Amino acid sequence: MKHFNSFAEYLRQVYGCRVQKISINIPFSCPNRDGSKGTGGCIYCNNTSFLPEYTLQFGSVAQQLNDGISYFHKKYPTQLYIAYFQNYTNTYARLDKLRKFYYEAINHEKVVGLAISTRPDCITDKIIAVINEINRIKKVFVEIGIESTKNNTLKILNRCHTFEDVKNAVNLLRNHNIWITGHLIFGLPGESFDDIIFHAKNISELKLQSLKLHQLQILKNTPLHQLYKQEQISVKPLNLDEYIQWVIHFLEHISPDIYIERFTSESPPDTVIEPKWGKIKNYHVIELVRKKMSELKTYQGKNFKKL
Repeated sequence: MKHFNSFAEYLRQVYGCRVQKISINIPFSCPNRDGSKGTGGCIYCNNTSFLPEYTLQFGSVAQQLNDGISYFHKKYPTQLYIAYFQNYTNTYARLDKLRKFYYEAINHEKVVGLAISTRPDCITDKIIAVINEINRIKKVFVEIGIESTKNNTLKILNRCHTFEDVKNAVNLLRNHNIWITGHLIFGLPGESFDDIIFHAKNISELKLQSLKLHQLQILKNTPLHQLYKQEQISVKPLNLDEYIQWVIHFLEHISPDIYIERFTSESPPDTVIEPKWGKIKNYHVIELVRKKMSELKTYQGKNFKKL
């Protein structure tokens, strides 16, 4: 039984081999950091916590790609790569600057695609025109931080956008046949297991191509850490068994057409306040999800009601 629609398997089918994302660290900002919409950023965000070692010393895009490929080459000498503009908001800069960085990435001979992580309120017709240029040369995957489909939660997180902004961005991108990946976090303040079906319905209605799932992590040096420590926010970190239960319930209720790219966040253990999962990696969680779904004889979309 195929338990879920795997993005990794999709890439292998398309490119004929394993495909790895290489994170690119460019000093972009965000509209909820620089004051144009807000300050302080999202309350859970510590960008350095998810950057690989090879991106911590800023260099040119080409140099970072070479460093990343060298990092992975010994283990996977024949794989290809997607250049991943990951930290902060990677459509939030002058168009000429964005175009320069994007082209430098796709011009690398080992790069078969470009992934751009951004916010829904930073997608415009002008940005899409640049993305379309690239998309005609190598495939572009635009990753939108949705995080929650509840506006009240987004306000608590200091996201400074709404779920309506998400729908508008997705519609703009879909009109140009650009691949859309969404990010969703489980265990957010004020949200419970009962919200999963609500999120599943809203996510399915977006008709995304792929989705990344994450557990909420309370990280050092974030506003969330301070609020949690001072008991000023209602949040109960999920243990691993609870999280797997949430994930499977969600998968059962979403469209079977959506590819699942990730199941978990990975941060250095010494930066994580809660939940303490140790050195659990994404592939560990994938296997745990598959095993549990096999035991339950369930699969993605089992309870999905076609819209």
